[in-house]
Amino acid sequence: MTKIRLPNDWQPRPYQRSAWDYLERGGKHAELIWCRRAGKDEIALHRTAVAAFERIGGYWHMLPMAAQARKAIWNAVNPKTGKKRIDEAFPEAIRRKKNDQEMYIEFVNGSTWQVLGSDNYNAMVGAPPVGIVYSEWALSNPAAKAYLRPILAENNGWQIFITTPRGKNHAYTTYQGAKSDPDSFAQILTANETGQYTPETLTKLRAEYVRDFGEAMGNALFDQEFMCSFEAPILGAVYAKELREAQDRIRTVPYDPSKPVHLFWDLGRADKTAIWFAQLAPFEYRVIDYLEGVGKHIGEYATELQAKRYVFGDCWLPHDANNELLASQRTVAQQLRDAGFKVKTVPKTSIDTRIEAARLMLPLCYFDEKKCDTGLNALMNYRYAVDDDKHFSKEPLHDWASHAADAFGYMAVALKEAKPKQREMQTRPRINTLNRPLGGGWMGM
Repeated sequence: MTKIRLPNDWQPRPYQRSAWDYLERGGKHAELIWCRRAGKDEIALHRTAVAAFERIGGYWHMLPMAAQARKAIWNAVNPKTGKKRIDEAFPEAIRRKKNDQEMYIEFVNGSTWQVLGSDNYNAMVGAPPVGIVYSEWALSNPAAKAYLRPILAENNGWQIFITTPRGKNHAYTTYQGAKSDPDSFAQILTANETGQYTPETLTKLRAEYVRDFGEAMGNALFDQEFMCSFEAPILGAVYAKELREAQDRIRTVPYDPSKPVHLFWDLGRADKTAIWFAQLAPFEYRVIDYLEGVGKHIGEYATELQAKRYVFGDCWLPHDANNELLASQRTVAQQLRDAGFKVKTVPKTSIDTRIEAARLMLPLCYFDEKKCDTGLNALMNYRYAVDDDKHFSKEPLHDWASHAADAFGYMAVALKEAKPKQREMQTRPRINTLNRPLGGGWMGM
Protein backbone atom coordinates (compact mmCIF):
# COMPACT_ATOMS: atom_id res chain seq x y z
CA MET A 1 0.00 0.00 0.00
CA THR A 2 1.26 3.46 -0.94
CA LYS A 3 2.12 5.59 2.06
CA ILE A 4 1.28 9.28 1.91
CA ARG A 5 2.58 11.91 4.28
CA LEU A 6 0.32 14.94 4.55
CA PRO A 7 0.63 17.63 3.44
CA ASN A 8 1.42 15.75 0.23
CA ASP A 9 4.87 16.70 -1.06
CA TRP A 10 4.30 20.30 -0.01
CA GLN A 11 5.67 22.80 2.46
CA PRO A 12 4.36 26.28 3.22
CA ARG A 13 6.30 29.14 1.71
CA PRO A 14 8.23 31.22 4.25
CA TYR A 15 5.61 33.98 4.34
CA GLN A 16 2.84 31.38 4.80
CA ARG A 17 4.50 29.78 7.81
CA SER A 18 2.87 31.84 10.58
CA ALA A 19 -0.63 31.14 9.24
CA TRP A 20 0.17 27.45 8.76
CA ASP A 21 1.55 27.13 12.28
CA TYR A 22 -1.56 28.78 13.73
CA LEU A 23 -3.81 26.31 11.92
CA GLU A 24 -1.59 23.34 12.80
CA ARG A 25 -1.92 24.26 16.47
CA GLY A 26 -5.69 23.93 16.16
CA GLY A 27 -6.62 27.56 15.46
CA LYS A 28 -10.32 28.01 14.76
CA HIS A 29 -10.51 31.32 12.88
CA ALA A 30 -8.04 32.68 10.34
CA GLU A 31 -8.42 35.78 8.15
CA LEU A 32 -5.85 35.79 5.34
CA ILE A 33 -5.92 39.06 3.39
CA TRP A 34 -3.18 38.16 0.94
CA CYS A 35 -2.22 39.64 -2.40
CA ARG A 36 -2.75 37.95 -5.74
CA ARG A 37 -0.79 34.73 -6.36
CA ALA A 38 0.20 34.41 -2.71
CA GLY A 39 -1.17 30.85 -2.50
CA LYS A 40 -4.33 31.43 -0.50
CA ASP A 41 -6.29 28.47 -1.86
CA GLU A 42 -3.15 26.33 -1.90
CA ILE A 43 -2.49 26.63 1.83
CA ALA A 44 -6.20 26.15 2.58
CA LEU A 45 -6.42 22.95 0.51
CA HIS A 46 -3.33 21.39 2.08
CA ARG A 47 -4.44 22.35 5.57
CA THR A 48 -7.84 20.77 4.89
CA ALA A 49 -6.13 17.55 3.75
CA VAL A 50 -4.28 17.34 7.04
CA ALA A 51 -7.35 18.26 9.09
CA ALA A 52 -9.47 15.60 7.36
CA PHE A 53 -7.16 12.91 8.75
CA GLU A 54 -6.85 14.51 12.16
CA ARG A 55 -10.60 14.51 12.64
CA ILE A 56 -13.22 12.59 10.70
CA GLY A 57 -15.87 14.97 9.41
CA GLY A 58 -17.13 17.06 6.53
CA TYR A 59 -15.03 19.88 5.05
CA TRP A 60 -16.20 22.56 2.63
CA HIS A 61 -14.32 24.87 0.29
CA MET A 62 -16.72 27.66 -0.65
CA LEU A 63 -16.44 30.10 -3.56
CA PRO A 64 -18.80 33.08 -4.02
CA MET A 65 -20.84 31.18 -6.60
CA ALA A 66 -21.16 27.47 -7.32
CA ALA A 67 -20.65 28.08 -11.04
CA GLN A 68 -17.15 29.45 -10.51
CA ALA A 69 -16.13 26.82 -7.98
CA ARG A 70 -15.51 24.21 -10.67
CA LYS A 71 -13.15 26.43 -12.64
CA ALA A 72 -11.39 28.04 -9.71
CA ILE A 73 -10.82 24.92 -7.58
CA TRP A 74 -12.12 21.60 -8.92
CA ASN A 75 -10.54 21.88 -12.38
CA ALA A 76 -7.79 24.35 -11.50
CA VAL A 77 -4.26 23.43 -12.59
CA ASN A 78 -1.10 24.53 -10.81
CA PRO A 79 0.88 26.31 -13.56
CA LYS A 80 4.15 25.42 -11.86
CA THR A 81 3.54 21.66 -11.81
CA GLY A 82 0.91 21.07 -14.50
CA LYS A 83 -1.14 19.06 -11.99
CA LYS A 84 -4.65 19.69 -10.75
CA ARG A 85 -4.64 21.42 -7.41
CA ILE A 86 -7.03 18.90 -5.87
CA ASP A 87 -4.76 16.04 -7.01
CA GLU A 88 -1.80 17.70 -5.33
CA ALA A 89 -3.63 18.26 -2.05
CA PHE A 90 -5.74 15.07 -2.10
CA PRO A 91 -3.78 12.32 -3.94
CA GLU A 92 -5.72 9.28 -5.15
CA ALA A 93 -4.16 7.08 -2.49
CA ILE A 94 -6.15 8.85 0.26
CA ARG A 95 -9.47 8.83 -1.63
CA ARG A 96 -12.24 6.28 -1.44
CA LYS A 97 -14.66 7.97 -3.82
CA LYS A 98 -14.79 10.98 -6.14
CA ASN A 99 -17.93 12.52 -7.66
CA ASP A 100 -17.10 14.95 -10.45
CA GLN A 101 -20.64 16.24 -10.85
CA GLU A 102 -21.01 17.08 -7.16
CA MET A 103 -17.34 18.16 -6.82
CA TYR A 104 -17.12 15.81 -3.87
CA ILE A 105 -14.39 13.57 -2.46
CA GLU A 106 -14.72 10.90 0.22
CA PHE A 107 -11.47 9.93 1.89
CA VAL A 108 -10.45 6.44 2.99
CA ASN A 109 -10.97 7.30 6.66
CA GLY A 110 -14.56 8.50 6.13
CA SER A 111 -13.97 12.26 6.01
CA THR A 112 -15.44 14.16 3.07
CA TRP A 113 -14.54 17.33 1.18
CA GLN A 114 -16.67 19.33 -1.25
CA VAL A 115 -16.44 22.49 -3.34
CA LEU A 116 -19.55 24.68 -2.99
CA GLY A 117 -20.90 28.15 -3.62
CA SER A 118 -21.90 30.55 -0.85
CA ASP A 119 -24.76 31.70 -3.10
CA ASN A 120 -26.86 28.68 -2.03
CA TYR A 121 -25.53 28.07 1.47
CA ASN A 122 -28.99 27.41 2.91
CA ALA A 123 -29.70 24.59 0.43
CA MET A 124 -26.71 22.44 1.37
CA VAL A 125 -27.51 18.98 2.65
CA GLY A 126 -25.61 16.23 4.39
CA ALA A 127 -23.58 16.14 7.58
CA PRO A 128 -22.79 19.56 9.05
CA PRO A 129 -19.20 20.66 8.37
CA VAL A 130 -16.38 20.76 10.89
CA GLY A 131 -14.16 22.96 8.71
CA ILE A 132 -14.98 25.63 6.11
CA VAL A 133 -12.79 27.66 3.78
CA TYR A 134 -14.42 30.83 2.43
CA SER A 135 -12.44 31.59 -0.73
CA GLU A 136 -12.76 35.08 -2.28
CA TRP A 137 -14.59 36.03 0.90
CA ALA A 138 -14.90 39.70 -0.07
CA LEU A 139 -17.10 38.66 -3.02
CA SER A 140 -19.09 36.02 -1.13
CA ASN A 141 -22.49 36.22 0.47
CA PRO A 142 -21.87 37.35 4.08
CA ALA A 143 -25.09 35.65 5.15
CA ALA A 144 -23.33 32.30 4.64
CA LYS A 145 -21.06 33.00 7.60
CA ALA A 146 -23.97 34.06 9.80
CA TYR A 147 -25.86 30.89 8.89
CA LEU A 148 -22.96 28.45 9.25
CA ARG A 149 -21.07 29.91 12.21
CA PRO A 150 -23.41 28.43 14.86
CA ILE A 151 -22.98 25.02 13.20
CA LEU A 152 -19.20 25.28 13.45
CA ALA A 153 -19.45 26.48 17.04
CA GLU A 154 -21.58 23.49 17.97
CA ASN A 155 -19.17 21.12 16.21
CA ASN A 156 -16.05 22.84 17.58
CA GLY A 157 -15.06 23.42 13.96
CA TRP A 158 -12.83 25.95 12.22
CA GLN A 159 -13.17 28.57 9.50
CA ILE A 160 -10.62 30.17 7.19
CA PHE A 161 -11.41 33.34 5.23
CA ILE A 162 -9.11 34.01 2.27
CA THR A 163 -9.42 37.00 -0.04
CA THR A 164 -8.04 40.18 -1.47
CA PRO A 165 -9.97 43.31 -0.44
CA ARG A 166 -13.03 44.71 -2.18
CA GLY A 167 -13.52 48.00 -0.41
CA LYS A 168 -14.50 48.21 3.23
CA ASN A 169 -17.22 45.60 2.99
CA HIS A 170 -17.91 42.53 5.14
CA ALA A 171 -14.38 41.17 4.55
CA TYR A 172 -12.96 44.29 6.17
CA THR A 173 -15.36 43.87 9.09
CA THR A 174 -14.47 40.22 9.70
CA TYR A 175 -10.76 40.99 9.39
CA GLN A 176 -11.04 43.75 11.99
CA GLY A 177 -12.98 41.41 14.25
CA ALA A 178 -10.33 38.70 14.02
CA LYS A 179 -7.58 41.26 14.53
CA SER A 180 -9.07 42.23 17.88
CA ASP A 181 -9.63 38.61 18.97
CA PRO A 182 -6.59 37.02 20.67
CA ASP A 183 -7.80 33.54 19.71
CA SER A 184 -8.01 34.37 15.98
CA PHE A 185 -5.35 34.90 13.33
CA ALA A 186 -5.54 37.96 11.07
CA GLN A 187 -2.88 38.84 8.53
CA ILE A 188 -2.40 41.18 5.59
CA LEU A 189 0.35 40.20 3.15
CA THR A 190 1.22 42.57 0.32
CA ALA A 191 3.24 41.82 -2.79
CA ASN A 192 6.17 43.61 -1.20
CA GLU A 193 6.12 41.15 1.70
CA THR A 194 5.68 37.86 -0.15
CA GLY A 195 8.63 38.26 -2.50
CA GLN A 196 6.60 36.73 -5.33
CA TYR A 197 7.26 39.74 -7.56
CA THR A 198 10.36 41.77 -8.26
CA PRO A 199 10.12 45.56 -7.88
CA GLU A 200 10.45 45.83 -11.66
CA THR A 201 7.50 43.48 -12.19
CA LEU A 202 5.33 45.43 -9.77
CA THR A 203 6.19 48.69 -11.50
CA LYS A 204 5.20 47.15 -14.83
CA LEU A 205 1.95 45.76 -13.43
CA ARG A 206 0.99 49.13 -11.97
CA ALA A 207 1.61 50.77 -15.36
CA GLU A 208 -0.63 48.18 -17.04
CA TYR A 209 -3.46 48.85 -14.59
CA VAL A 210 -3.15 52.59 -15.22
CA ARG A 211 -3.18 52.00 -18.97
CA ASP A 212 -6.29 49.81 -18.81
CA PHE A 213 -8.34 51.74 -16.23
CA GLY A 214 -6.97 55.27 -16.12
CA GLU A 215 -4.66 56.78 -13.53
CA ALA A 216 -6.99 57.07 -10.54
CA MET A 217 -8.83 53.76 -10.93
CA GLY A 218 -5.74 51.92 -12.18
CA ASN A 219 -3.64 52.88 -9.18
CA ALA A 220 -6.52 52.10 -6.81
CA LEU A 221 -7.04 48.64 -8.32
CA PHE A 222 -3.34 47.86 -8.27
CA ASP A 223 -3.18 48.83 -4.60
CA GLN A 224 -6.22 46.64 -3.94
CA GLU A 225 -4.91 43.53 -5.70
CA PHE A 226 -1.23 43.72 -4.80
CA MET A 227 -1.01 45.99 -1.74
CA CYS A 228 -4.23 44.70 -0.12
CA SER A 229 -5.73 48.17 0.20
CA PHE A 230 -9.30 48.40 1.46
CA GLU A 231 -9.61 51.95 0.14
CA ALA A 232 -10.19 51.15 -3.53
CA PRO A 233 -13.79 51.04 -4.80
CA ILE A 234 -15.10 47.69 -5.97
CA LEU A 235 -14.48 47.35 -9.70
CA GLY A 236 -17.78 47.73 -11.53
CA ALA A 237 -19.65 48.85 -8.39
CA VAL A 238 -22.92 50.42 -9.51
CA TYR A 239 -23.26 52.94 -6.68
CA ALA A 240 -19.59 53.52 -5.78
CA LYS A 241 -19.69 57.30 -6.23
CA GLU A 242 -23.05 57.81 -4.56
CA LEU A 243 -22.22 55.68 -1.52
CA ARG A 244 -18.83 57.32 -1.11
CA GLU A 245 -20.55 60.70 -1.01
CA ALA A 246 -23.16 59.33 1.42
CA GLN A 247 -20.71 58.44 4.20
CA ASP A 248 -21.69 61.46 6.32
CA ARG A 249 -25.33 60.45 5.95
CA ILE A 250 -24.79 56.98 7.39
CA ARG A 251 -25.38 57.53 11.09
CA THR A 252 -27.98 56.98 13.78
CA VAL A 253 -31.37 57.68 12.21
CA PRO A 254 -34.10 57.22 14.85
CA TYR A 255 -37.63 56.11 14.16
CA ASP A 256 -40.07 59.03 14.24
CA PRO A 257 -43.41 57.74 15.62
CA SER A 258 -45.23 60.70 14.06
CA LYS A 259 -44.44 59.50 10.53
CA PRO A 260 -45.43 56.26 8.82
CA VAL A 261 -42.77 53.74 7.80
CA HIS A 262 -43.04 52.75 4.15
CA LEU A 263 -41.85 49.33 2.97
CA PHE A 264 -40.12 48.52 -0.32
CA TRP A 265 -39.75 44.87 -1.26
CA ASP A 266 -37.89 42.61 -3.63
CA LEU A 267 -39.53 39.20 -3.52
CA GLY A 268 -37.84 35.82 -3.63
CA ARG A 269 -39.05 32.26 -3.43
CA ALA A 270 -36.06 29.97 -2.94
CA ASP A 271 -34.13 33.19 -3.52
CA LYS A 272 -33.69 36.04 -1.08
CA THR A 273 -36.42 38.53 -0.13
CA ALA A 274 -35.25 42.04 0.78
CA ILE A 275 -37.16 44.91 2.43
CA TRP A 276 -36.13 48.53 3.00
CA PHE A 277 -37.90 50.67 5.63
CA ALA A 278 -38.09 54.42 4.99
CA GLN A 279 -39.74 57.47 6.50
CA LEU A 280 -40.33 60.44 4.23
CA ALA A 281 -39.65 63.98 5.31
CA PRO A 282 -39.21 67.31 3.56
CA PHE A 283 -36.05 67.28 1.49
CA GLU A 284 -34.90 63.81 2.60
CA TYR A 285 -35.58 60.10 2.91
CA ARG A 286 -34.79 58.51 6.28
CA VAL A 287 -33.92 54.85 5.70
CA ILE A 288 -34.26 53.47 9.21
CA ASP A 289 -34.15 49.69 8.79
CA TYR A 290 -33.54 46.75 6.48
CA LEU A 291 -34.69 43.13 6.56
CA GLU A 292 -33.84 40.12 4.41
CA GLY A 293 -34.47 36.40 4.51
CA VAL A 294 -34.36 33.21 2.47
CA GLY A 295 -36.95 30.48 2.06
CA LYS A 296 -39.58 32.09 4.29
CA HIS A 297 -43.28 32.42 3.54
CA ILE A 298 -45.04 35.76 3.66
CA GLY A 299 -46.67 35.02 7.00
CA GLU A 300 -43.23 34.84 8.61
CA TYR A 301 -42.25 38.22 7.18
CA ALA A 302 -45.55 39.75 8.32
CA THR A 303 -44.88 38.52 11.86
CA GLU A 304 -41.35 39.96 11.82
CA LEU A 305 -42.61 43.29 10.53
CA GLN A 306 -45.32 43.57 13.15
CA ALA A 307 -42.80 42.76 15.89
CA LYS A 308 -40.86 45.90 15.00
CA ARG A 309 -43.72 48.05 16.35
CA TYR A 310 -43.52 50.62 13.57
CA VAL A 311 -46.58 52.44 12.26
CA PHE A 312 -46.60 51.32 8.65
CA GLY A 313 -47.60 53.34 5.62
CA ASP A 314 -47.47 52.02 2.07
CA CYS A 315 -46.14 48.55 1.34
CA TRP A 316 -44.58 48.68 -2.14
CA LEU A 317 -44.18 45.40 -4.01
CA PRO A 318 -42.67 44.61 -7.43
CA HIS A 319 -45.05 44.73 -10.37
CA ASP A 320 -45.38 40.93 -10.48
CA ALA A 321 -46.49 40.55 -6.84
CA ASN A 322 -50.02 39.82 -8.00
CA ASN A 323 -48.88 36.54 -9.56
CA GLU A 324 -45.93 35.71 -7.32
CA LEU A 325 -46.70 32.87 -4.91
CA LEU A 326 -44.62 32.08 -1.83
CA ALA A 327 -45.72 28.75 -0.34
CA SER A 328 -49.40 29.72 -0.65
CA GLN A 329 -52.34 29.59 -3.04
CA ARG A 330 -52.78 33.34 -2.64
CA THR A 331 -50.61 35.99 -4.21
CA VAL A 332 -48.10 37.91 -2.14
CA ALA A 333 -50.18 41.06 -2.53
CA GLN A 334 -53.29 39.26 -1.25
CA GLN A 335 -51.47 37.80 1.74
CA LEU A 336 -50.06 41.16 2.79
CA ARG A 337 -53.40 42.90 2.35
CA ASP A 338 -55.01 40.23 4.51
CA ALA A 339 -52.31 40.90 7.13
CA GLY A 340 -53.37 44.56 7.22
CA PHE A 341 -50.76 46.19 4.99
CA LYS A 342 -51.61 48.92 2.50
CA VAL A 343 -50.20 47.31 -0.64
CA LYS A 344 -49.11 49.17 -3.75
CA THR A 345 -47.16 47.88 -6.73
CA VAL A 346 -44.21 49.48 -8.48
CA PRO A 347 -44.64 49.93 -12.24
CA LYS A 348 -42.69 47.52 -14.43
CA THR A 349 -39.35 49.11 -15.32
CA SER A 350 -35.95 48.09 -16.66
CA ILE A 351 -32.93 47.56 -14.43
CA ASP A 352 -31.29 50.62 -15.99
CA THR A 353 -34.31 52.75 -15.10
CA ARG A 354 -34.22 51.58 -11.49
CA ILE A 355 -30.48 52.20 -11.24
CA GLU A 356 -30.81 55.73 -12.60
CA ALA A 357 -33.69 56.47 -10.23
CA ALA A 358 -31.66 55.13 -7.29
CA ARG A 359 -28.66 57.26 -8.23
CA LEU A 360 -30.87 60.34 -8.18
CA MET A 361 -32.43 59.35 -4.87
CA LEU A 362 -29.26 58.42 -2.97
CA PRO A 363 -28.11 62.02 -2.29
CA LEU A 364 -31.40 62.53 -0.41
CA CYS A 365 -31.06 59.42 1.76
CA TYR A 366 -29.96 59.12 5.38
CA PHE A 367 -29.26 55.55 6.53
CA ASP A 368 -29.23 54.14 10.03
CA GLU A 369 -25.72 52.72 10.27
CA LYS A 370 -26.61 49.71 12.44
CA LYS A 371 -30.02 48.59 11.21
CA CYS A 372 -29.15 49.17 7.54
CA ASP A 373 -25.64 47.72 7.68
CA THR A 374 -26.51 44.50 5.82
CA GLY A 375 -28.42 46.34 3.10
CA LEU A 376 -25.70 48.96 2.68
CA ASN A 377 -23.09 46.24 2.35
CA ALA A 378 -25.16 44.74 -0.46
CA LEU A 379 -25.52 48.12 -2.21
CA MET A 380 -21.75 48.56 -1.97
CA ASN A 381 -21.19 45.15 -3.58
CA TYR A 382 -23.82 45.49 -6.33
CA ARG A 383 -21.65 45.49 -9.43
CA TYR A 384 -21.21 44.88 -13.11
CA ALA A 385 -19.09 41.89 -14.06
CA VAL A 386 -15.77 42.57 -15.79
CA ASP A 387 -14.40 40.10 -18.34
CA ASP A 388 -10.77 39.37 -19.20
CA ASP A 389 -10.84 42.12 -21.83
CA LYS A 390 -11.88 44.70 -19.20
CA HIS A 391 -15.42 44.96 -20.65
CA PHE A 392 -18.32 45.45 -18.26
CA SER A 393 -21.50 43.38 -18.45
CA LYS A 394 -24.66 45.07 -19.72
CA GLU A 395 -26.49 44.38 -16.47
CA PRO A 396 -25.24 43.97 -12.90
CA LEU A 397 -24.50 40.50 -11.60
CA HIS A 398 -27.40 38.57 -10.13
CA ASP A 399 -25.87 37.45 -6.86
CA TRP A 400 -26.38 37.86 -3.12
CA ALA A 401 -26.12 41.66 -3.38
CA SER A 402 -28.69 42.12 -6.13
CA HIS A 403 -31.80 41.56 -3.99
CA ALA A 404 -31.19 44.50 -1.67
CA ALA A 405 -30.25 46.58 -4.70
CA ASP A 406 -33.43 45.61 -6.55
CA ALA A 407 -35.57 46.52 -3.54
CA PHE A 408 -33.76 49.86 -3.32
CA GLY A 409 -34.37 50.42 -7.03
CA TYR A 410 -38.07 49.73 -6.57
CA MET A 411 -38.08 52.27 -3.75
CA ALA A 412 -36.52 54.87 -6.04
CA VAL A 413 -39.07 54.26 -8.80
CA ALA A 414 -42.00 54.29 -6.36
CA LEU A 415 -40.96 57.65 -4.92
CA LYS A 416 -39.70 59.22 -8.13
CA GLU A 417 -42.83 61.17 -8.99
CA ALA A 418 -43.29 62.91 -5.64
CA LYS A 419 -40.37 65.03 -4.46
CA PRO A 420 -39.38 64.79 -0.78
CA LYS A 421 -40.17 68.47 -0.17
CA GLN A 422 -43.77 67.87 -1.23
CA ARG A 423 -44.34 65.17 1.41
CA GLU A 424 -45.92 65.42 4.83
CA MET A 425 -45.44 69.18 5.21
CA GLN A 426 -47.85 69.72 8.08
CA THR A 427 -45.55 72.27 9.71
CA ARG A 428 -42.43 74.14 8.87
CA PRO A 429 -39.76 71.40 8.76
CA ARG A 430 -37.25 71.20 11.58
CA ILE A 431 -34.63 69.23 9.68
CA ASN A 432 -30.99 69.59 8.89
CA THR A 433 -30.82 70.33 5.20
CA LEU A 434 -27.45 72.03 5.46
CA ASN A 435 -25.71 69.35 7.58
CA ARG A 436 -25.92 71.66 10.61
CA PRO A 437 -27.23 70.51 14.02
CA LEU A 438 -30.76 71.67 14.82
CA GLY A 439 -31.93 71.68 18.40
CA GLY A 440 -34.73 69.17 18.93
CA GLY A 441 -34.39 67.64 15.45
CA TRP A 442 -33.37 64.02 14.94
CA MET A 443 -30.04 65.04 13.42
CA GLY A 444 -29.18 66.93 16.58
CA MET A 445 -29.61 63.82 18.73
